[in-house]
Amino acid sequence: MGLKSMNDVVNSKRVFWVSPHRPVGFVELLGKREDVRLDMLENDNPLDMAAAVLSAAHAYQTSSTRQELARHYHTSTEFLRKVPNLLIVSTNGAGYDTVDVAACTERGILVVNQSGGNAESVAEHVLGMMLMLVKRVIECDRALRAGTLTGRAAYTGHEAYGKTIGIIGLGNVGRRVAELCGGLLRMQVLAYDPYLSAEEMRARGATKVELDDLLRRADFVSINCPLTDETRKMVGEREFALMQPTAFFMTTARGFIHDEAALEQALRNKKLAGAGLDVWEKEPPPADHPLMKFDNVIVSAHTAGVTREARTRMGRFAAEQMLDALDGKPVPRIINPQVWPDYAKRFQRTFGFIPQK
Repeated sequence: MGLKSMNDVVNSKRVFWVSPHRPVGFVELLGKREDVRLDMLENDNPLDMAAAVLSAAHAYQTSSTRQELARHYHTSTEFLRKVPNLLIVSTNGAGYDTVDVAACTERGILVVNQSGGNAESVAEHVLGMMLMLVKRVIECDRALRAGTLTGRAAYTGHEAYGKTIGIIGLGNVGRRVAELCGGLLRMQVLAYDPYLSAEEMRARGATKVELDDLLRRADFVSINCPLTDETRKMVGEREFALMQPTAFFMTTARGFIHDEAALEQALRNKKLAGAGLDVWEKEPPPADHPLMKFDNVIVSAHTAGVTREARTRMGRFAAEQMLDALDGKPVPRIINPQVWPDYAKRFQRTFGFIPQK
């Protein structure tokens, strides 16, 4: 399919997105503005077919999921050469895996995300995985369905009440996990986040510790930080070896933060009690993935934040933030704040006024 324009008139502010990666309600909200032109590209459109849209674009609303968006529409150095007037890149979710933030910053392009929009959904997913793991719900379910249950005592579990959870990344999701675990289950909450002070962590319901200390002490470890150069392969063979053999590992963040091969080895050697995995290096993971072979591993397909409520909320966040950015108003979820001086100059040259920080 070819590209499509959502408006017939040429307006002053040009925004494009790639189908089917459209936030809920985004087009409907922006479409009400006569000064905004929306263009839609198809995921299989080659860049040369989209040249007219790309060369004129001021803003790009992009998918945050690397394996769903066609590679040539990732915001890479090569892609940025095609969009000389681009001012704003906005991701559909909290992640920004498809965006080369450093390359955008170098070119004076503001990068924003929708962090917090799916925090409740993801935190509930963490809690659900934790309870199913410690209560051995999935193991018992499989045995019942297969007709191999020999007796209920074989699936004796534990209570989560009063145990220790270690949260890696105490942002929007991590903070909500801390609230749920500390409040509902009276758990001790430890957290590792080098960007927050001990006082800020206490306000979010957690005790600040270093990563190694967290891994040694926690009964449950939950990864809730973004994928960056700093966090890539942050949890590997060495880190899994620090964990207690009775502990459970959970991640709803991004693939590549933990080492899948190292996790498989730890589980195979019974160095961990189990794992809950929502994110993968390849998504969706193949059915024969080695981590799928363990009965004490719960899996989902990057669906922790995929709820109707979260999708609606994130779509509203994306639309409102995009309009505020184009109108030069302050925006709340900036990934690269250091770009502001260069971005503000480019914005002024394009629209004739200085944006508010």
